[in-house]
Amino acid sequence: MNASRTLDRHPGTARLGWRPPLNRRGRLTYRAGPLVAVAALALAGGAVVGALHVPAQERLAERFARAWEREDYASMHRMLSASARTATPLPAFRLAYEETRATATATALTIGRTGSLEDGAVPVPVTVRTRIFGVLTGSVPLAFSGEGDAARVAWRPAMTFPGVGPGERLSRRTELAPRADLLARDGQPLAQGTERTSVIPEVAAQVVGQLGPIPPERRLELRERGLPDGALVGISGLERVFNDRLAGRPGGTLFAGGRVLGTARLRPGRAVRTTIDPELEAATIGALAGRAGAVAVLSPENGEVLALAGVAYSGLGPPGSTFKIITTTAGLEEGAVTVSDEFPVRTAAVLEGVELENANGESCGGSFTDSFAHSCNSVFAPLGAEVGGPRLVEEAEQYGFNRPLGIEGAETSTIPPGDEIGDDLAVGATAIGQGKVQASALQMASVGATIANRGVRAAPTLALGERTRRTRVTTAEFAATVRRLMVGVVKFGTGTAADISGVTVAGKTGTAELGNTTDDEEDTELDTDAWFVAFAPARTPRLAVAVVMFQAGSGGASAAPVAREVLASALSE
Repeated sequence: MNASRTLDRHPGTARLGWRPPLNRRGRLTYRAGPLVAVAALALAGGAVVGALHVPAQERLAERFARAWEREDYASMHRMLSASARTATPLPAFRLAYEETRATATATALTIGRTGSLEDGAVPVPVTVRTRIFGVLTGSVPLAFSGEGDAARVAWRPAMTFPGVGPGERLSRRTELAPRADLLARDGQPLAQGTERTSVIPEVAAQVVGQLGPIPPERRLELRERGLPDGALVGISGLERVFNDRLAGRPGGTLFAGGRVLGTARLRPGRAVRTTIDPELEAATIGALAGRAGAVAVLSPENGEVLALAGVAYSGLGPPGSTFKIITTTAGLEEGAVTVSDEFPVRTAAVLEGVELENANGESCGGSFTDSFAHSCNSVFAPLGAEVGGPRLVEEAEQYGFNRPLGIEGAETSTIPPGDEIGDDLAVGATAIGQGKVQASALQMASVGATIANRGVRAAPTLALGERTRRTRVTTAEFAATVRRLMVGVVKFGTGTAADISGVTVAGKTGTAELGNTTDDEEDTELDTDAWFVAFAPARTPRLAVAVVMFQAGSGGASAAPVAREVLASALSE
């Protein structure tokens, strides 16, 4: 039977692609649909583009704020209008911000996201942390001149601090409590009351220092700490070292014009107990005997400064052969020398075709122990050249060169960068403590103390009981080697004048020529500074000392006896 199959479709169903017939209105609506969609997209796109458009003033304000946060005043100044730049040149612009920070005692400044342009200005939210007035927050309205890419900051001084209105000036009124007392190690007053009197005036006169008006070069620094401009401050000695602690925290009020921005309560200073040992200080003063020079005495274990005389941390000069302690350390660490090495006996070394003589042209050499004991330039200059400038500088910096001592008013001992010292002759001169090496007595006392403390350097401190930074400079083994070499200096070398009966003293002489590059250990002319660095007892050191006598001849003849007197006085107690 033939049969046909019929596919029935439900009314309303359609094949893919089939479209029901439309009336005219429907056809028009259908055709208009894509146009409406395009228009809607265009409208939305325009809204997005409009939202993404940021006025030039807002972009400029954001750049200005970021430059301000990193204290890039040069970049800020370039964003000012021409009239503002003319009225306030860059130096005056920078000073305006520095003066403002100092007046507010600001320690940190952070800036939030800048706001929207309104009435020709963009608000810049600023938070300032201050030393005495707490945390201050506010907005600086940044005004502009010009439009679009021609917009520039119409700067005025009120924009240097939040909360200061047009025509107002940031100012303050502060005061200090009576100055606190300075005490010696044993609690005796070194400087007391408003008159700064002492029960041990002969000791106090050497270490206390003076009070005086704020020096011009320290005006901003001390203003940042809140001190009144007319205050008397420590300008030297212990009064300067501990000025902040003795003065306490100033109290007062911070103003914007006549309005109060912040207040602070006065906090009195506290007495400072120093590390100075009155008896040892008196002995040190007596040993120096009023002569031009300096003496510094340290505790090797903790870096406490026991006594100071003369310009112990404020006077710099070439340390001469005392620097050979550092050169020897570098040579041992680099394997450039061992104590068993032997050297030719000769009167000079030749570096870069130039003779670098031993003291008085004497012949020396032989074992490294003898060469160290007799301070042979003919051995140590070539050793320094072999070690090389960069490595020599690295070692010196481990010992504390090119780094602040951490004591207010102390000069930093320096050595040029390794790649700037020069040729082998210049490096050789540096290795014997000449050339451009500059050191203080306190720095060289620290070098000796490091060897005494088995290669660990305790940074010098004048505050009793204060924990100080400790740095491993060299191994205990290498430190012991240098100690034995220094013992030889006193037993049979150039430093026999420092020998003390019954005590083993480790030392190193130095005779620094002024204005040239040799180290004449026994030069009797008074154009040399005499140095001596020592510690004792050698195996269980109680103190380290450095002496420099200005224009006093050789280290062995002039400085070693002073060191001996100081050591003997301390060890006899």
